[in-house]
Amino acid sequence: MADVLHLAGPVLTGPSEQHDEAWVLGGRLTFERPDGDHDVTTVDGVVLPGLVDAHCHVGLDAHGAVPRDVQRTQAETDRDTGALLLRDAGSPADTRWIDDADDLPRIVRAGRHLARPGRYIRNFAHEIEPDQPGRPRAAGGPARRRVGRLVGDWIDRSVGDLAPCWPLDALTEAVRVAHEEGARVTAHVFGADAVPDLLAAGLDCLEHATGLDADTAALAAARGVAIVPTLVNIATFPGIAARGRERYPTYAAHMLDLHARRHATVRAAHEAGVPVYCGTDAGGSLPHGLVADEVAEPGDRRPDAGRGGVGRHLGAREWLGRGGLVEGAPADLVVLPADPRTDVSALRHPTAVVLRGRAFRPAGAA
Repeated sequence: MADVLHLAGPVLTGPSEQHDEAWVLGGRLTFERPDGDHDVTTVDGVVLPGLVDAHCHVGLDAHGAVPRDVQRTQAETDRDTGALLLRDAGSPADTRWIDDADDLPRIVRAGRHLARPGRYIRNFAHEIEPDQPGRPRAAGGPARRRVGRLVGDWIDRSVGDLAPCWPLDALTEAVRVAHEEGARVTAHVFGADAVPDLLAAGLDCLEHATGLDADTAALAAARGVAIVPTLVNIATFPGIAARGRERYPTYAAHMLDLHARRHATVRAAHEAGVPVYCGTDAGGSLPHGLVADEVAEPGDRRPDAGRGGVGRHLGAREWLGRGGLVEGAPADLVVLPADPRTDVSALRHPTAVVLRGRAFRPAGAA
């Protein structure tokens, strides 16, 4: 006699598509009622594919790499808030052991950030100059990483403001090698000045992307370049500006300006046709488990705003090479108390999280 989880539904399979109910049998999803005598547990609620945090850092805290027990806690926190697919956008820690842990989220990882010496956060990145031997290969890394992560801009203390980190020829070669190895390339970028060269080099995504303007958004859309805004991280820009105001007033003012127009920037990019995905920047200075806060951050307060968020969530799974809730798919899903298309706050209160067919109780559940 096999255990069966009955999902009373509705089961959302697209922004406007749904099934009335579904079942989990042998770790897989089916929309056909299983035959035979089964021990059935029914879960009520709106069912959504496991949430995606498309920019986080398992294995990293504010001081650098963390040990395995902390990595596990980070991944469990994401899991228990419903984030079951993580795009790790750079970590100095080796987290590959998580791939063999059947109770932790799946990770698409970038390996370690690649930065210019002195132009990023201490202990985070592999630091290298553009003319050093092996520089392009460091950007791409093994194809199994799937993503390579460049630091595209950062404060240049000699000018007192954000400035591009790499010349165009170095960017172009790095992206070429990474693509040859089967990896995509993304870049951290806050300001506007680095964006044209990053797009010209052929990279695949921009992280944060607060410096996008009408021209670069149109170019990104034409080239299929996505953005992951990490708005819960951009919310910290005023604090960053305050800490730097005395020594770097131009930089501080720049960060405040990027913060002030963050929602307008994301909306304009979306309206221009740029794919926009949800990422929190958890790890480093932010805690894990913020995916619901990020989805609620776009600044769009229309009554149907949640519908667009659900659509972007489903699109992120496809973007990362993972499907949604279709017949026979792995049962990675979250059950919510209300429809997030009309009540986005429902994402903050999952009633059940199912990973690889195994049900987990959300953190704090009664």
